[in-house]
Amino acid sequence: MVLTHIFKFRIFYEPTHSFFVYRYKSYNMKITANMANNFIEKQYNNIIKSPNDKREYRGLLLNNKMKVLLISDATTDKSAAALNVNIGYLSEPDDLLGLAHFCEHMLFLGTEKYPEKNDYNKYLSQNGGSYNASTHMDHTLYYFDVHAEKLRGALDRFAQFFIAPLFTEALTDLELNAIHLECEKNIANDTWRLDQLEKSSADPNHPFSRFATGNKETLDIIPKQKGINVREKLLEFHNKFYSSNIMALCVLGKENLNELEKMVVELFSQVKNKEIPVPTWPKHPFNEQHFQHKWYIVPIKDIRSLYIIFPIPDLREHYKSAPAHYISHLLGHEGEGSLLSLLKAKGWCNSLGSGKRLGARGFSFFVVFVDLTEEGIQHIDDIVLLTFQYINMLKRNGPIEWIYNEYKDVANINFRFKEKSYPCDYVSGLAQILYDYPIEDILIVEHLFLQWKPDLIKCIMEFLKPENVRIHIVGKLFENISDETEKWYGVKFKKEKISPDIINKWINAGLNPDLKLPPKNEFIPEKFDIKPIGDKTSKFPVIIEDTSLIRLWFKQDEEFLIPKANLFLDFVSPLAYLDPLSYNLTYIFVLLFRDALNEFAYAADIVGLKWELTNSKYGMTLGIVGYDDKQRVLLDKIIDKMLNFKVDRKRFAIWKENYSRSLKNYKAEQPYQHAVYYLAVLLSEQIWMKDELLNALSYLTVEKVENFIPQFLSKIHMECLIHGNMTMSEAIETARLIESKLSNAIPHIIPLLSRQLILHREIKLEDGCHFLFEVQTKYHSSSCTQIYCQTGLQSTESNMLLELLAQILSEPCFTTLRTKEQLGYIVFSGVRRTNGAQGLRIIVQSDRHPKYVEQRIHTFLNSMLQNISSMTEEEFSAHKESLAIRRLEKPKQMTTLSSIFWNEIVSQQYNFDRANIEVAYLRTITKDQILEFYKNILQNDIQRKLSVHVISTLKDQNSNNSNNEKAVESNKNTEQSNEINNTIEYKKIDDILSFKISQNLYSLPKPFTDVPRKGVHSSKL
Repeated sequence: MVLTHIFKFRIFYEPTHSFFVYRYKSYNMKITANMANNFIEKQYNNIIKSPNDKREYRGLLLNNKMKVLLISDATTDKSAAALNVNIGYLSEPDDLLGLAHFCEHMLFLGTEKYPEKNDYNKYLSQNGGSYNASTHMDHTLYYFDVHAEKLRGALDRFAQFFIAPLFTEALTDLELNAIHLECEKNIANDTWRLDQLEKSSADPNHPFSRFATGNKETLDIIPKQKGINVREKLLEFHNKFYSSNIMALCVLGKENLNELEKMVVELFSQVKNKEIPVPTWPKHPFNEQHFQHKWYIVPIKDIRSLYIIFPIPDLREHYKSAPAHYISHLLGHEGEGSLLSLLKAKGWCNSLGSGKRLGARGFSFFVVFVDLTEEGIQHIDDIVLLTFQYINMLKRNGPIEWIYNEYKDVANINFRFKEKSYPCDYVSGLAQILYDYPIEDILIVEHLFLQWKPDLIKCIMEFLKPENVRIHIVGKLFENISDETEKWYGVKFKKEKISPDIINKWINAGLNPDLKLPPKNEFIPEKFDIKPIGDKTSKFPVIIEDTSLIRLWFKQDEEFLIPKANLFLDFVSPLAYLDPLSYNLTYIFVLLFRDALNEFAYAADIVGLKWELTNSKYGMTLGIVGYDDKQRVLLDKIIDKMLNFKVDRKRFAIWKENYSRSLKNYKAEQPYQHAVYYLAVLLSEQIWMKDELLNALSYLTVEKVENFIPQFLSKIHMECLIHGNMTMSEAIETARLIESKLSNAIPHIIPLLSRQLILHREIKLEDGCHFLFEVQTKYHSSSCTQIYCQTGLQSTESNMLLELLAQILSEPCFTTLRTKEQLGYIVFSGVRRTNGAQGLRIIVQSDRHPKYVEQRIHTFLNSMLQNISSMTEEEFSAHKESLAIRRLEKPKQMTTLSSIFWNEIVSQQYNFDRANIEVAYLRTITKDQILEFYKNILQNDIQRKLSVHVISTLKDQNSNNSNNEKAVESNKNTEQSNEINNTIEYKKIDDILSFKISQNLYSLPKPFTDVPRKGVHSSKL
């Protein structure tokens, strides 16, 4: 696999009221179409785009030197914009770590033109929009999307961030708390921990080595000790670096290019050009003293990984030839003769990836990542040796043009049939690269390989040598040898110089006869014709084959018109979830099957023909998506392999151990993930818990798996959806081929009865009860509170009442609990749906005790009753329209539409036109209906409520706290105890099973359309 790797800081929040104003000069500027040219230095109208792309593009260089890309899409239902400021945390001062990230947060807290605390977020929320921002090493990205009719208002508010932000003094301390909570959230996250250790191990004089997120220590305690005014430094940072000449803006709207141009010129010409140079860092953060070392790193979770890291230069100027792609394409290959195949054969790894990892302007990295087995972590030097042997093979052969031509041709095909992205994703991706590449080529960067430059490939290969290597090995077994601790995340590690003997062994690695270049790819599609549309076309999938063994749904594509097809195939069996062992047998088979087929199927994967086999409570699901030309070849191989599968004992042991670790590692997940998990456990009719699955692993053997597979396949019903560039006759032929292969290989298949294909149901909470389930976590300093208000079965009416209520609550919930009360960095409110039932839930991950947080949530929920009562009809209608916009957003890609169809099929609801039907009802809802619906949720005697409290014990166990820290924590706990008013009456759940058997079950929702039950129908008695 080819790796791309970017770390960023993300912020989901909204502004609060401002008191002290830092004054920027802002003015309203009205520009006519003719006047717009006076603010434009250059226009670009020859932007290269995909033949399948019907949008129109125009590039601009404004007089203030801002680069702009305009995208006109008359059919879009969402507009979007992104602005990238080419300054990141590498440019912040040494004595204020996290200042760039803090500046990103503060920009949302009101502007001179729109000073209200939540104007930006409220406007987007009421107009079907969303927003976010992220801070990187050398750039900071801001972006949003909104209803296509509301772009002008959103863009005006957005532009003010860069023209006249308030930087409210009174809110600086408040938002600093959000920064700190964001940092705390990541303290036990291994990805963040490993990233920071890599930074901390670099040249301390290089800004790459800094701690970038920031926390109270770096942005409050230390600055106060040094007499630094953080707010003044924030203003100074923004005033110095937020300059139009290093900004890049991308805007997508339904307006034509001239209208978009006028809008952008009017709003963004006001951004001041401070004429600052874009900073670059030509000196690499790693030098000779950092090479030829190993870092033995202790993770939080039980994971085992190897990172082989080389320094390489910034290659952005070589985007047309992309020399590093040639190397990563081969070094990360997974087919026959690959490094991965040899490592798997030796039992040393499960997966491998390689690729260029962007640093900042001036430097990059090339990384080989290996997921290690128990045996593999004992053979680090051997794995590195094999890696250098593969690199030597590449060097000996030299760059080979047919390999370049092959991946170039695949890229050309993918670009030719490139589908739309969602507007927000599209503009944010383009804005990040817009500054660094010619505007004319901006759509082909990283998509096309236009130049064959073998000398450049050779040049990059020369960086991949033992003299330049850094080795990071991650594993729990290093806990006893670790002798250092990283400052910011507390990562334990041991640094060791690699002996000259080992380095010389790698230098003289030579060649390995088992490592070979990949063969030519037989899966590259050759036929791209769009199949003729049949006479019996329908707007939605229809059943065209229905036997006791298989039901086939079919929909020929008439919308996207690309040479691709999507196939989903459910293998439903009552054996899949019979008991924990049965689930484990199904799961381990899926792991082993994917592992065994990977070498063959990787060739299909890299040309865009992708497959996946997953398991569920009901069995297994096979998905194949991509070009239809060679899809049958892949399907034949998958089915044949499944029917004749032999378990590899060595791989079985490896994957069983891997599965065991994954079950154990769940305890280290975020508290909010535990809250979500336990709610599912409490409310599902049938669910095996992770400790039950773990206990059942001791009974899992090779023999049991080999016996289980034919048993599973002998008691199944298959349901299939084929959607895309395929005719009805081809679809029927495909289904019959599957059925025939199965019937021939498994002679005594027992078709399932209809009642064996009924879905699981949901626990119905007792009326008038508020249940509480508590669980502890020792891995995170934060706790989590989840409140779930169950509302009933899904139906058109109840779905829209619940979704509209969630829409109304969403923005004030975030503003109140996250921004104003600062209860936690993670605050979520929304709809929960499962097993046909649904309800409203609120999740807050906080350093406060869950009982206190729950009180604040209840106070908020009760206050919203008055809020809704006093809401004007105009405001109420705006919420309805915002929800309608979101629900009616058209799928941008065929796989998205296929997934919508498939979800209706597997849920057995069959409401394929759900969005239009439900929105039609939504528009009839009155405020009185919503009030009545909401009152029923809150009313004590009829409420059905369940709270899950995940309580952190980490601080109680942390014996390393200083006495002062303990005293502060003790005082804080005392304050919280005083704040907790135990007025909420709970029914405490002490035993999950006892609770579940004491409750009733919901019925299943009735199918929207009258579809015959699948499977064998028993005679009526």
